[in-house]
Amino acid sequence: MVVVRAQKARTGLWDALKFSGPAPERINGRLAMVGFVSAIAVEATTRGDGLFTQVTSGTGQVWFAYMVAALSVASLVPLLQGETAEAKTSGLMNANAELWNGRLAMLGLVALAVTEYLTGAPFINA
Repeated sequence: MVVVRAQKARTGLWDALKFSGPAPERINGRLAMVGFVSAIAVEATTRGDGLFTQVTSGTGQVWFAYMVAALSVASLVPLLQGETAEAKTSGLMNANAELWNGRLAMLGLVALAVTEYLTGAPFINA
């Protein structure tokens, strides 16, 4: 008797990264979630360094570059091996919840930036 295993369909890098591919929105959402929480945490712990101060500091730019690289690789490797976020869904932790949380974090970062720009002060005034 011959046992045939179903192979996972591998996704090419450019297929994963194309505009309608599975990677761009997930990677941007994951970065936005980390960025929003980090921005608020830094403001709360550093006497109100606003988002713009954080972005223009050398340390903020280095950490941003590291996070982009780490989350991009961590998001792309499973996709290139044929895994999908939908396959890992269970209960409350599902692929749609992650997409919506990422979208809300993107909106949160924009709202944070606009609020700080219009008021001229950090969102959290320590």
